[in-house]
Amino acid sequence: MEMHQGHRERLKKRFLEEGLDTFTDVQALELLLFYCIPRKDTNPLAHRLLEHFGSLSQVLEASVEDLKKVEGVGDHVATLLHLTTQMGRYYQVNRTEHSKILTTTEQCGQYLMPRFFGQCNEVVYLLCLDAKCKVLCCKKVGEGSINSAGIPIRRIVETALSMNATTVVLAHNHPSGLALPSGADIQTTRRISLALDAVEITLADHIIVADDDFVSLAQSGFYKPEDCCLQI
Repeated sequence: MEMHQGHRERLKKRFLEEGLDTFTDVQALELLLFYCIPRKDTNPLAHRLLEHFGSLSQVLEASVEDLKKVEGVGDHVATLLHLTTQMGRYYQVNRTEHSKILTTTEQCGQYLMPRFFGQCNEVVYLLCLDAKCKVLCCKKVGEGSINSAGIPIRRIVETALSMNATTVVLAHNHPSGLALPSGADIQTTRRISLALDAVEITLADHIIVADDDFVSLAQSGFYKPEDCCLQI
């Protein structure tokens, strides 16, 4: 017990003095596990988790159900690990909330990207703006598998109308790590644009996010919005 306690204090002190940059995946995970396993060596469990999932990022992105399949992982451990990525996304989104006026596609992309942090499946967000490019809301309107996301056109139109938006920006992620638009992405963008145009709302852009990068269909020439208040 005394040996473990000394190791814990050394690891905590090192983190406070140096941050996590010099830590290995095992050490970083071991440190995190201290806070839900107070009186036990967490190194073996950190190794088991990394061996099971393959990397620290995959451990933190795993579902509670999958985490609990690893020997030694109970409710508290699974909840803390799952919470970590969720809290990271919450933090990043919270940082962008002060940006209430978005006048360019680049600003919209930076505003939207944090919402996809740690997402393992494809999800779809709709950013609603008024005539002065003020943010009215940013809502998740669809979610799919790791390969495809359902983009419900009716829900998108209803959401935009309910917020009295004049302009909207659609965004979804590619968990595969490539932000390049597919043929289906381009076709869906045009269909949504036509549906919104029928109720006098402009689809300014469709942004595809992958990791820390994003691609604008408008900037890339795959889509040309009409009467758009945003600078492309």
